[in-house]
Amino acid sequence: MTKVITFKNRKVPVHYPSEHKTAIEMLNNKLREMELNFDFRRKWKRIASVEMVRDVAILQYNDGTKLYMEVS
Repeated sequence: MTKVITFKNRKVPVHYPSEHKTAIEMLNNKLREMELNFDFRRKWKRIASVEMVRDVAILQYNDGTKLYMEVS
């Protein structure tokens, strides 16, 4: 399934399996924790999409590189 989330005035599609509906909540909680981390906010501007796999968010940049972030 796909859902669009907004963080710091930027909308990003999140792909997650239909059986893990709590994945979006965990991601939103982690983004709230990272809200004051300016290094992460700079990286967030270049994120093209997010894929959730269990309790890991795979943030994919525009150039194809990936950043893995634990959200649990």
